Amino acid sequence: MAFPSKLGKSRARRGNHPEVVLGDDWIAPRNSDAELRAKRERRRVLAMKRSPLARKIVTFNLVAIILMVAGILYLNPFRNSLVTQRESAMVTEAALVADLLGTITGEDGVLDPVDDVSSILNVLELPLREHVYIYDVTGELIASTEGRPRTNGVTVSGLRFEGRSTVLSDFLSKVGTFLSFGEDTAPLRAYDPSVSLAELAKSALSNEFHVETIVTEAGSTVFTVAAPILASADVGLEGAIGVVGLMSGEGEIDALVRVEREQILQVFVIAILVSIGLSLVLASTIANPLSDLAAAAEIGRDKNSRTISPGRVRIPDLTGRPDEIGRLSSALQGMVSALYDRIDANEQFAADVAHEIKNPLASLRSAVGSLRMIKKEEQRMKLLDIIEHDVRRLDRLVSDISNASRLDSELVKDDEEEFNLIKMVGNLIDYLSIEAKEKGVDFVADLPDKPIIISALEARLAQVIVNLISNAISFCEDGDAIRVWVRKRDHRVLIVVEDTGPGIPDQALAKIFKRFYSERPAGQFGNNSGLGLAISKQIVEAHGGVIWAENIRPAGAEIGSPPLGARFVVGLPI
Repeated sequence: MAFPSKLGKSRARRGNHPEVVLGDDWIAPRNSDAELRAKRERRRVLAMKRSPLARKIVTFNLVAIILMVAGILYLNPFRNSLVTQRESAMVTEAALVADLLGTITGEDGVLDPVDDVSSILNVLELPLREHVYIYDVTGELIASTEGRPRTNGVTVSGLRFEGRSTVLSDFLSKVGTFLSFGEDTAPLRAYDPSVSLAELAKSALSNEFHVETIVTEAGSTVFTVAAPILASADVGLEGAIGVVGLMSGEGEIDALVRVEREQILQVFVIAILVSIGLSLVLASTIANPLSDLAAAAEIGRDKNSRTISPGRVRIPDLTGRPDEIGRLSSALQGMVSALYDRIDANEQFAADVAHEIKNPLASLRSAVGSLRMIKKEEQRMKLLDIIEHDVRRLDRLVSDISNASRLDSELVKDDEEEFNLIKMVGNLIDYLSIEAKEKGVDFVADLPDKPIIISALEARLAQVIVNLISNAISFCEDGDAIRVWVRKRDHRVLIVVEDTGPGIPDQALAKIFKRFYSERPAGQFGNNSGLGLAISKQIVEAHGGVIWAENIRPAGAEIGSPPLGARFVVGLPI
């Protein structure tokens, strides 16, 4: 019971220390997987409000369909075709009526409005809403079908016109004339047959057919045709003796166009609905995975220590998708994995550095402590030698660590250039062979005569070659030999450094390229940091190459037999 009471008192004091968080006031860190699952549960397919990408996909698809349908309605090819056909049909009808009237005229070429014209108009079977007007040679109206009884004409089986609802077209027409998509281009005028046909009749007296399409004040389309009436050849008269005027009913073609436009709009509405549905499905397959990837990256980016996930950031695995999102997921997973590998490597490197620095520091601390107690000058000098040796070792270690830590950034920033590998290796051999000869070591160079051009960082590769040759010299004694040879093999080049030294212990072959590992004779302890081969391996692998070490043994020798020397091989792509 004591623990709850103390907790309550601690909470009571929270006002004096608002930065202290106790008990239920503490906010547990978020778990990245749980948060991603919660976001997926809250998200729906119709996530238009939360996804700008989904809105863009739907909008662009709708714009494409709207522009296409607007273009179809504006160009209106169906109406243009109907207008042409209707005008041609009316010209044919007017010509037939004019020819019929021309055959019944007398020798004087005068049309009798009672006997001749009326008899013809009474038997004409024209559409109920279509009217015929007859004008004499002076352009005066002498007869018409208006007010005359009309027959329904011949009934044709299979020929019918079904009236259809035009709700969408009527709605768009009421919205405004700017949405009529270029309904008509003919001039607006009052529908007066006597005026319009009288004008055409005067023009047709010159033996020419005239056609005019009129749009009334109500917006209905009317077709008018004027055809000259020519007397028969037996009469011997030249020129027109009258004019036949033919006028269609108001809006008969508009009804057909409206029905056709209604079908287009119905298809358009269906296409809009289908496009929206498919766009949402497409957006969900694109935006949702991208949202998951972004959410995972944002959780890993969170700098608030109270809300950041204690575990590693897990990028959603979408590599099964055969598209760019699958590639993006794979790339992000690789980047995150490489980042964590680099973090782990840095942590391990820091731990190794601390361990390596502790050894000479411990030796220095022991030597300094002993130096205060020893009185003999000879022993004091030995301790000073130890201190100097450890200081040089620390200096060398710090320098090598600094070079190793800068290596990654330098390998990324520096640009590769083409150079002659044979010339570079030859110059290094000329320089390092002097040190080998001073030690009594024979130096053999076996380089091809032809140059080998590669694209790489010349200074860094030179650092690798110098390190390998210097290591070989350090392990050789008087009378030993070193051989450096280069060969080109297909699409790679091999650089080999061989020596007749003590070789490499078999158990050390797998460890010599690790950081701070050093396999040296007792007399050379502390003279090397153990980073040279690790740095060489890093440089070679950054160039896409490989490096390995092996012992030289005679053919057929047993595995455990003493080696004849060591061999280091560097393989680089060309």
